[in-house]
Amino acid sequence: MQYQAPVDDMMFLIKDVFNLEQRFKGIADFADFDSELYAAILEEAGKFSTNVLQPINRSGDEEGCQYDDGVVTTPKGFKEAYQAYVEGGWQSLTANPQYGGQGLPKALHVLVEEMFYATNTSFCLYGSLTAGAYHLLQAHADDATKDKYLPKLISGEWSGSMCLTEAHAGSDLGILKTKAEPQEDGSYKLSGSKIFITGGEHDMADNIIHLVLARLPDAPAGPKGISLFLVPKFMVNDDGSIGERNAIRCGSIEHKMGIKASSTCVMNMDNATGFIIDGPHQGLRCMFTMMNLERLSIGLQGIGLGEMSYQQAFDYANERLQGRAEGVEGTAPIIRHGDVQRMLKTMQCYTQAGRALAVWLGAWLDEAFHSTDDAVIAKAQNMAALLTPVAKAFFTDIGYEVCTIGQQVFGGHGYVREWGMEQHVRDARIAQIYEGTNGIQALDLIGRKIVANKGAFLSELLTDMRVDIEGFSDSAQKSLLIEQLNGLEDLSYKVVENFSDDHDKQQYIACDYLHFMALSLYAYLWLKMAEAGQDSKRESMEFYFKRLLPRAYGLKKSIENELGL
Repeated sequence: MQYQAPVDDMMFLIKDVFNLEQRFKGIADFADFDSELYAAILEEAGKFSTNVLQPINRSGDEEGCQYDDGVVTTPKGFKEAYQAYVEGGWQSLTANPQYGGQGLPKALHVLVEEMFYATNTSFCLYGSLTAGAYHLLQAHADDATKDKYLPKLISGEWSGSMCLTEAHAGSDLGILKTKAEPQEDGSYKLSGSKIFITGGEHDMADNIIHLVLARLPDAPAGPKGISLFLVPKFMVNDDGSIGERNAIRCGSIEHKMGIKASSTCVMNMDNATGFIIDGPHQGLRCMFTMMNLERLSIGLQGIGLGEMSYQQAFDYANERLQGRAEGVEGTAPIIRHGDVQRMLKTMQCYTQAGRALAVWLGAWLDEAFHSTDDAVIAKAQNMAALLTPVAKAFFTDIGYEVCTIGQQVFGGHGYVREWGMEQHVRDARIAQIYEGTNGIQALDLIGRKIVANKGAFLSELLTDMRVDIEGFSDSAQKSLLIEQLNGLEDLSYKVVENFSDDHDKQQYIACDYLHFMALSLYAYLWLKMAEAGQDSKRESMEFYFKRLLPRAYGLKKSIENELGL
């Protein structure tokens, strides 16, 4: 089946649920944008997804990337699709207009990225890493570096990569070993190997700009001794033209369970020339700018694949005839069976609530990056910090669950390749692992975003939500939501009181806590969507409160048992 971009649902979020035009009224950078423009961009993104990306998704999975003596070739059609992607301006959507970007809101971009992940996750990853690279350089590089590298990263002529992981150093970056030796001309020579580097080598862009974490000779041990370096595949001359080949090369590519058309590389540096970004020992601080954006992006992978799986399962359920159903003569389509309805409704409820949270988080990021009001910026930074690990982990945990449910709707046909459902499951699985495993996200949430500030970020968010809820119509669901949020707040303070100094206990309950928070936020978003006035949303909201929110009760009890309450 052809992907049907859910533009109507996306515009419902933009206009009716979050009213982005009104929210962004005080942001000068967005003054020329309106809902009509947002709708036009989403329509075009949907066409690009359906007509360009989806047709090469399965073939890309079957062919995969090919490696030959340091050269990586992407599957048939990918170079042409990438050229169309660049020419269409998709790489530059949120980038700074000063360097050739379009300066559009992240709250819009999350929806575009969802479509691209839905139709071709492997392809979307290349552009995602490039976007992260130019946002990092925009935030932390000096003006000369920005002038030299940003225009061609933003245009997509060059791509970017993020070189963190080493064979012995995954989530624990403090023990990485890659070395950087200072040179008399102000450059550095880097030596070492990085693994699992998405887009580290490929044949679609003229140059690849690697952002590499490494240690200086006098660096202190641990995370505080890490510096960040820009290491181009080809050196860049003063006039912006490409120069000689740098000593950073792909040693091999991984043979993976999924995302096979995305090149996952081992990158070897042997006195490769690099340039330090933002001074010595600032590497992790800089890299978190990129990592946090990538974490939201990977979360969107879960939503996009979930949406694609839902659309295919829904169509199949309407066509597949099996069994009997009341009111149907002869064999009935399986969508008439209650268990299939349950599966489809579960897929839909999780995916649409995740989309809403993505737009909400995108709006906070827009305020953090574009507002000129210090109070607005501070609050937006707090909210983005709180919600990012929730989005990355829950979107991907649930995205994988949704894809397996979609496979289940197809029965035996879901297990064979020709229907495409098994690819969604394989592609979705990695999202729970890379860009910080979901366990790491949960530890970040409970340790840094709850315990460290004694629940202040959450209290700030709940205050806003409660003000909003006061305006909702009285209903059983409103009462349940108020009770749920009170329970979230109470549980969070108990975690702070009991586990502040016990990191082992924090780890033990972290994933349950993250899921409990996410289910609570989804309940708020479902009621907010229902209040915006769509009957279909009200029906889905009622299903969520009846069938999915109760999962939170078991999680809460599990955490309380661990707290000894």
